[in-house]
Amino acid sequence: MTDKKRKLTLKQYVAAIAQVASITYKAAPLAVFVKVAGSMITAILPIVMTYFAAQTTTALAEAYAGDQTAGDRAITYVIITAALGVLLTAWSSLEQYINQLTRYKIESTMSDRMYEHFLSLDFWRYDDKTTVDLFDRAKNFANFFGYVFDRITNLFTQIVTMLAGFVALIFVSWWLGVILFAAIIPSLIIQFRLSRKGTAHWNNNVETRRTINTIEWSMFDPRHMAELRLYGMVRHLLNLRLTLRDKDEKGQIEYERQYIAKRLGGDILEASAEVIALLYTTLQIIAQAQPIGQFLYVQQVVSRALGGARGLVSQISSIDEEMANLFDYQKFMSLPVRRGGTRQLETQPSVVTFNSVSFHYPKTNTNVLSDISLQIVAGQHIAIVGENGAGKSTLIKILTGLYRPTSGSIMLDQTNMEEYDIASWHRHLGTLQQDYLSYSFATAKDNVYFGDVNQPFDQTRFDAALDRADARKFLEKLPKGVENFVSTWMDHDDGTKGIDLSGGQWQRLALARNFYRNSPIIILDEPTSAIDALAETHIFKHLFADKKRTIITISHRLTTIEKADVIYMLQDGRIVEQGTHAELVAKSGAYATMFESQLK
Repeated sequence: MTDKKRKLTLKQYVAAIAQVASITYKAAPLAVFVKVAGSMITAILPIVMTYFAAQTTTALAEAYAGDQTAGDRAITYVIITAALGVLLTAWSSLEQYINQLTRYKIESTMSDRMYEHFLSLDFWRYDDKTTVDLFDRAKNFANFFGYVFDRITNLFTQIVTMLAGFVALIFVSWWLGVILFAAIIPSLIIQFRLSRKGTAHWNNNVETRRTINTIEWSMFDPRHMAELRLYGMVRHLLNLRLTLRDKDEKGQIEYERQYIAKRLGGDILEASAEVIALLYTTLQIIAQAQPIGQFLYVQQVVSRALGGARGLVSQISSIDEEMANLFDYQKFMSLPVRRGGTRQLETQPSVVTFNSVSFHYPKTNTNVLSDISLQIVAGQHIAIVGENGAGKSTLIKILTGLYRPTSGSIMLDQTNMEEYDIASWHRHLGTLQQDYLSYSFATAKDNVYFGDVNQPFDQTRFDAALDRADARKFLEKLPKGVENFVSTWMDHDDGTKGIDLSGGQWQRLALARNFYRNSPIIILDEPTSAIDALAETHIFKHLFADKKRTIITISHRLTTIEKADVIYMLQDGRIVEQGTHAELVAKSGAYATMFESQLK
C-alpha cells in the first residue's frame, strides 16, 4: 500500500471488519460475545418497548370507551414496558464497564505486540522515513483499536436497527416498508458521498493539521519563548497558523455548503415517506377501527428505521480511515525482524578485526564506508578522527552491530560477529554517543543506574561512576542530591522542584551512566563536546589511567585523542592514515592538516 489513503471497496470493508473481529476475539473472546449480544439488545429492545407502549395506548383508549378488561391489560403493558426500560438501562450501565475493559485489553495487546515488533526491526529501518511513517499510522490504529471495535459494533447495531424497523413496519403494511426503503436510498447515497468527501478532505489535509499542531506546540513551549520573541516570530507564527486553519476548516465548510440542496432533497423524501406512513395509519384507525396505539407504533418504528439508516452511513464514514490504517498495521507487523546468530559471547574478545568492510545504507548505492580494515586489541585506546561526514559514527554503528556490513566481515577473535546473538555482544559495550538519552522523567541517580538495569543497584559502582565523570560536585548541590529530579517538569511528592541541568552537566551525567555500566569496551562519540576544557582533562585523566578497558573515542579535540595508542584517520569513508599522534604529525598529512590550528 502506498502512503496515500485509499477508498476502500465494499469487499475490503467486509474483510477489514472480519479481521478486526478476529483480532478482538483473540484478545478478549468473552467481550466479543457480550458486545454482539449488546448490539442486538440495543437495536431490538426499543422496538419491543414501542410495541408494548402502543398496546398500552390502545388499551387505555378501549378502557376509556368502556371496556372493563382493558384497564388490566393497560397496567400489564405498563409493567412490561417499565421492566424492559429497566433492563435497557441496566444493560447500558453494564455495557459502559464492558467497553472500558474491552478497550483496555485490546489496546494493551495490540500496542504491546506493535512496540515489541518495532524494537526488533533491523536498525536501518529507524532511519527510513517510509518505515517510520508506517509505524506512526500503525501506532495510531493500535492506540484506538478498542474504539474501532466499538464503532464496528455500533455499525452492526445500526444495521439491525434499520432492518428491525423495516420488518416491524411490514407487519403493518408491506408496501409502507417498500416506500420507506425507497425514500431512504437517495439520502443514503447523498450522505455517503458527503462523508467520503469529508474523509478525503481530512486525509488531504493531514500535513496541514500536523503543521498547525507543531506551531501551537512551539508557541506554547516555554523553552522556545526566548528565541520566538527575540526573532520576532510570534506574530508570524500566529498568522501562519490562521492561514493553515482557514485552509482546513473553510474547505470543510465549503463542501458542506455544496451538499445543502441535495441533503434537503433527501430529507424531504424521508419526511414524505414518514408522513405517508402516518397518514395511512391514521386513515386505517379511522376507517377500519384499527387499534389507536398503532399510530404510535408506526411513528416510532419509522423514526428508528430512518435513524438506523443515517447512523449506518455515519458509522461507515467514521471508520473509513481506521479501516485503511488496519492495512498499515498489518503491513507494519509483517516487516521482517532482525535475525542474528545464536552463539553467546561469554567473554570480551581479545581482538576485534575489520576485514575489508564496506557499507552503504539501504535504498542507496553510495558507500559510506569503503574497504575498512583495522584491528582493536583488548586494552588499547583507539581514536577515530576525520571531518564531519567522513563515516566515523557509521563505523561505530557497524562495530556495535546495529548495522551489518554490505561487504566484508567483523571478527570477534576467530568468529564472525554474525554468528553471535547480538545482545550478548552488547553486554560487553558501553557507549556514549552525541545524541545520548536524557531521562528527564527520572532522578539523577536513576539516570546513572539506567546504565545497567539487569543487576541490582550497586552503590560502590555508582560512587565510582560519579567520580570518573566528574559529576559528584554539581549533583550534591541539588536540593535532594542524587535523588533529585533533573527536569523542571517533574516535582517531588513533598513539593521539591526538579532542576534543569546545563548541557555540560547532562553530558557528565551520561558519562557517569556509561561508567556505571562497567563494560570492558567503552565507545565515546564526541563525549565531552559540551564540557569545559578543565573538566575534560580531569575526566580523561581517570579514563586513560584505566589500562584494563578498551576505549574507542571519536573526537575533534586534540587533547582527547593525542594519548591514544592508535589513531585512524578517515576521509570519505576510507582509512587514509593510521598510527600514534607523534607518527601522524610527523607525516604532515591529512591528520596534521586537520589539527593544524590546535597543534599551533
